[in-house]
Amino acid sequence: MPSHTLATVSDDTVIAQLLSKGYLREDSLLRAQKVSETTSDSVLKLLVKLGSLSDRHLAETLAHLLEVKIIEESNIPEDLDLSSIGVPEQFLVENALLPIAVTDERLDVVMVDPRDQFLIQSLAIATGKKINALIGLPVDIERFFEKLHKGDSDDMSLFGVNENDIEHLKDLANDAPVIRLVNGILQQAVEQRASDIHIEPFENRMKVRYRIDGVLVEAETLSAQQSAAVISRVKIMAKLNIAERRLPQDGRIQFRVQGKDLDLRVSTTPTLWGESVVMRILDREQVILDFVKLGFEPELLNQFLAVLNQPHGIILVTGPTGSGKSTTLYTALSHINSPTRKIITAEDPVEYQLEGVNQIQVKPQIGLTFASALRAIVRQDPDVIMVGEMRDLETAQIAVQSALTGHLVLSTLHTNDAPGSISRLLDMGIEDYMIATTVIGILAQRLLRQLCEHCKTPVPIDAKLADELCVTDILRGREMQSHAAVGCAHCGGTGYKGRLAITEFMPINDKLRQVILKRATAQELSQTARAQGMRTLFEDGILKVAAGMTTLEEVLRVTQQEG
Repeated sequence: MPSHTLATVSDDTVIAQLLSKGYLREDSLLRAQKVSETTSDSVLKLLVKLGSLSDRHLAETLAHLLEVKIIEESNIPEDLDLSSIGVPEQFLVENALLPIAVTDERLDVVMVDPRDQFLIQSLAIATGKKINALIGLPVDIERFFEKLHKGDSDDMSLFGVNENDIEHLKDLANDAPVIRLVNGILQQAVEQRASDIHIEPFENRMKVRYRIDGVLVEAETLSAQQSAAVISRVKIMAKLNIAERRLPQDGRIQFRVQGKDLDLRVSTTPTLWGESVVMRILDREQVILDFVKLGFEPELLNQFLAVLNQPHGIILVTGPTGSGKSTTLYTALSHINSPTRKIITAEDPVEYQLEGVNQIQVKPQIGLTFASALRAIVRQDPDVIMVGEMRDLETAQIAVQSALTGHLVLSTLHTNDAPGSISRLLDMGIEDYMIATTVIGILAQRLLRQLCEHCKTPVPIDAKLADELCVTDILRGREMQSHAAVGCAHCGGTGYKGRLAITEFMPINDKLRQVILKRATAQELSQTARAQGMRTLFEDGILKVAAGMTTLEEVLRVTQQEG
């Protein structure tokens, strides 16, 4: 592209394009413009620094406007010989310039902003060649230089450090390359709709994986030398003790990405090759507090709301970790929240703040457990109580007493299905008559991936498999239309985008109370509940397959049915 064309693409033009594509918000732009009045940085640089704009979105916009190719890390040759370029490597590193191809007349250079005429002219004078500017991400350019030095034995690579040198570690964690690398990991996670970030050190490398729609996906592999610096950077951001590497630690990070204010719940734990870090991304703007959008079928929703609107009793939501229990509880609380009701919660942690709800963060290390918080809550004259989890007998007993004295109590249990919750309470030591008297409904749920609307394709279902799974009986006359997860640009090639819940709800009626008082097994409870009309998790999943919302493979994966 001619240099005069590059020069005519102003920052204002780039910003206008960013706004039109939805990569940038007006309030973020106004904030950066205000800050730019007191600094020499351009508005675009400030937007990236403030986390209001990702490096990738800026690169994509520049590439579109300048008609310049983006060079990904995978396209950078591994055998580059920078010594033949005739430019000091320090200058290349400091200015994020990466020469990737050279001929007698031309030098191809990857850079963050090809409009920077000063850098292009400097390279042209130093090399005597015509410069062909390409676009790259800062983190990819930095990673190349780090890899270039990973074999150095003098610990002078970009990230190399003795882990016992805490002060050096602090300095390194606050260096610009490390900050940009960690910020890039966070930004990429948000762009890919990840719910969790896993940073895992191994003997010769460090893996970064994202959990997207409930499934872990390997994002990138970093060198072992980067491990200490990257993990220390995360620990500093989370206000953790970087000198303590023998014990697990928990913290939080408040981070701004693409104009969004995010909370990251950080957990570190020591492993054989260093500390493993997991960050749960809590995006308040993305949380859906709507039963229908969560995947609740109308018939089940009506049953659940009928129980939820009762004045007292215990409602349990059950399922494994990551099955959406907290979201369902928040949705339930938002549904019944009103100026006439006092709602108090005890949570670990408080994931989302609800207007008008008194939320307590339990802190076991200072004695504020679920049980002690619950005892205090009862003295606060609540109408509705939400306990994050019934972990022990004491918490369960206080919840039962609260229900008996006229409170509506919502909580969670870790069981596989709704009937299994009764057995779990009995095992904890709660008397059968107390369970039968206080528990009014149990909801079990799982989250499964939802088909991408842009690429899902109808496919015939295997007749033998359908017969084995009793699909016809489940559908009861409904038409079965199975779909395949094909994959496209909208869903990142997975065929799925977003998640929805499959549920089974067991309202406790007189028939079930009689069975509970007989201390029936979970299987007997299930048979009775199904005779009363309860739809199982698998059956609800099949209905969602028939509706074109997900695949049979997803239902089998999540419910662990044998096909």
